[in-house]
Amino acid sequence: MCLGKAITGGYMTLTATMCTNRVSRGICEGEAGWFMHGPTFMGNPLACAVANGSISLLLSDDWQNNIQRIEAFLSTALQKFSSLKTVADVRVLGAIGVIEMHDPVTLPDIQKHFVAAGVWVRPFGKLIYVMPPFISSDEELNQLFKGVYSVPSK
Repeated sequence: MCLGKAITGGYMTLTATMCTNRVSRGICEGEAGWFMHGPTFMGNPLACAVANGSISLLLSDDWQNNIQRIEAFLSTALQKFSSLKTVADVRVLGAIGVIEMHDPVTLPDIQKHFVAAGVWVRPFGKLIYVMPPFISSDEELNQLFKGVYSVPSK
């Protein structure tokens, strides 16, 4: 398992890689003689400090209930997208919401519409996905979805 980006709250590049002893032995018996992954960023003290701060902040809040609250919001909000002719599917997993379009979106064009609507969303191919921060208020979630809804409904 490779954990990246979120470990520092998205502020710096840092990845943690976890594996079984069997996998680790297989890698360590290779040419390098140890488990190497991403030497450019290995042990970056600033990134590690940022990660520690991010983890402390996460654990100081009721993040599990926040995820459940966001998931419930996303499940309800995304149903509105299901009726749009341009939308193939909607789905939610935890604090991740996905709107799958029938056709790939044109990133430069749709990005301009999102920014004009006051939201920052970066689609990928046919997917418009949102991963709001766990600390997002209901008001912020409403603002996000008002902005997102205004774009594929055109």
